Amino acid sequence: MELNLILNAAGAKRIVGDHIDQITDSELVLVGPNLPHGWFTHRCTSSSIQEVTIQFHKDLFDEKFLKRHHVTYIREMFEAAKNGILFSQETVERIAPRIFALNREGKFNLILELFSIFDELSVSPNRKMLSDSSFTKVQMDYHSRRIERVLEYINNNFPKGITLGEVSRVANMPPGSFSRFLKKRTGFTFIEILNEVRLGHVSRMLIDTTQSISEIAYKCGYNNMANFNRTFKSKKGCTPIDFRNSYSASRMFI
Repeated sequence: MELNLILNAAGAKRIVGDHIDQITDSELVLVGPNLPHGWFTHRCTSSSIQEVTIQFHKDLFDEKFLKRHHVTYIREMFEAAKNGILFSQETVERIAPRIFALNREGKFNLILELFSIFDELSVSPNRKMLSDSSFTKVQMDYHSRRIERVLEYINNNFPKGITLGEVSRVANMPPGSFSRFLKKRTGFTFIEILNEVRLGHVSRMLIDTTQSISEIAYKCGYNNMANFNRTFKSKKGCTPIDFRNSYSASRMFI
């Protein structure tokens, strides 16, 4: 796992999983294991960029220790980091001085301070998940067997024209009731979830294969290229070809 602090780098490009964005002056990101990631100069003209990367194995925290009630939030943060977590600017300002001071600590105090930093990050507000769960193949837990069955159905059938009526029958609920239930439990509509699953697979295929964009779109359930391109750009902030080119030009990471 990695905790990455970057200062004075406005205009640089961040890639975490299938998320690509231009960063502000400073940022703090926690990246889970086996998640492609990297930062690139892009439009940054600063000559005073500062970067601190703290790499650690999750086993730094014993499995039994992480199951203890007192560290529930740290355990949940590590799970969420599989998709990458961007912390708020307020958190960056508060945590950055402590990160820079770590190399002045003795070995034992360094570990204690690192634990303390993780504890504060685990309860920090306004965090943002970066990569889509379908790209990273992380199973989100919504504490609902109905929703688990629906998500499993969508993941197994996303190339087809799935309808709200179909998934409502899987959940054994009327369409209207299920639609409200899904939105309340996940924060997303059925169409938003279906697009996230499809675009996660699209993104992975854009990176891992040489198939044409139209082939990939069709295999992932998009029969209308205009709609596909519009949906992709709205979600990813770039066109499919720009997304593919960003990865091709930066084969650098995990």
